Amino acid sequence: MTRVEEYRLPDLGEGLTEAEVVSWAVAVGDTVELNQVIGEVETAKAVVELPSPFAGVVRELLAQPGDTLPVGAGLIRIEATEAAGENKSTAAAGEVKDTKADRESKGTEAAGEVESAEADGEQKTGAVLVGYGPSGPPTSRRRRRAQSPPQQSPPKQSRQQPSRARPGLAVPAARRVARELGIDLSTVTGTGRDGAITVDDVTHARRGPEPEPAAAPADGERETRTPVRSVRRQTASAMVSSAFTAPHVSEFLTVDVTETVQVLHRLRASKLFEGLRLTPLTLVAKALLLTLREHPTLNSTWAEDTQEIVTKHYVNLGIATATDRGLMVPNIKDANQLTLPDLCRAIGELTDTARAGKATPADLTGGTITITNVGVYGIDTGTPILNPGEAAILALGAINRRPWVVGDEIVARDVTTLSVTVDHRLVDGEQASKFLSDLGAMLADPVPALLAQL
Repeated sequence: MTRVEEYRLPDLGEGLTEAEVVSWAVAVGDTVELNQVIGEVETAKAVVELPSPFAGVVRELLAQPGDTLPVGAGLIRIEATEAAGENKSTAAAGEVKDTKADRESKGTEAAGEVESAEADGEQKTGAVLVGYGPSGPPTSRRRRRAQSPPQQSPPKQSRQQPSRARPGLAVPAARRVARELGIDLSTVTGTGRDGAITVDDVTHARRGPEPEPAAAPADGERETRTPVRSVRRQTASAMVSSAFTAPHVSEFLTVDVTETVQVLHRLRASKLFEGLRLTPLTLVAKALLLTLREHPTLNSTWAEDTQEIVTKHYVNLGIATATDRGLMVPNIKDANQLTLPDLCRAIGELTDTARAGKATPADLTGGTITITNVGVYGIDTGTPILNPGEAAILALGAINRRPWVVGDEIVARDVTTLSVTVDHRLVDGEQASKFLSDLGAMLADPVPALLAQL
């Protein structure tokens, strides 16, 4: 016995509420096996493979590459066997039924669950993508909004028409940003599913209404308009939130790093680094990790809800990485516990993974401090915006041969400029200055500190 099952975009976790279909690996009429990769979707954090929750025959593709879908939207219909549908696929697809009425019912309740899940603290279960969401068994129990009396459902709104959201009907990430910016959600128009308020809605409310776009030139060739999606859209929202939330302060220090460059050349010839890409960034990252031991306030975060400074006793080091999808900041978990060779290996593997579009949400969340290497583009230094939730970001400028005073002589030395940007709520000017000074001193004479870490 067979039945047609519909696989919907699952709960993405990590505050993500939508994804873009990148590609399908199957077509109508293809036979698929349970957990076979049937396609890819791209979220604001990563490209994720879709494993099939059913074994059977593909009957319909409900979305095309380039479509952006909210959680709960239909992806694919598969004619599955009864056994596969009942025994295995239920856990993966959340017992999705192929009836229009049921789909509309679930879609209506999904909007209510956005609010109730945060209010009652319960963790949603059901279909999840690899690397996302809960890992426990699914449940068929539905949560409804508390104290909601039975009433007739209003006509379903078109997805293209934004509606005034009910107070509080907002994704958790949007609520957090609204709290940080001091925005009343009841004044914000939601453009998400069923009128839910998104992070973009909140940041747009902060900036005010956007001007009407200018009419395109008659020849149609003077402008190119690129839709902002996934990583670039998430980066834009995060940077706006950070810029308007954290009071940024930047300081600069020009350092003679000739000794660090010489150590770099010696280590590259060592068997310890055979097959590894040892770069100036690696040594600067290690020096940063060592310097943080004496300056832990730069590895902290601001808890808005409790008005506390939370100092981290571990370092998840973010490495700003330029990719084809936009800027990404994967982080190395517990980087402070790694030896120099292990740190070198971790940086190479993580940045390669990010550039290949394979970074997971776990790779891209949980960072505590970030380093960005603008020097690879020949730039002297910069004032980068803080990664949201972090107290500091270090910029490494280009290393160039410059005239430098050594004793009473002017000689050619390898020189770079370091920049540190801090959240002034967390880090005072004195703390930032001492951190940068100590970091510069270590790079000027790295042998005692760096070689002790091998």
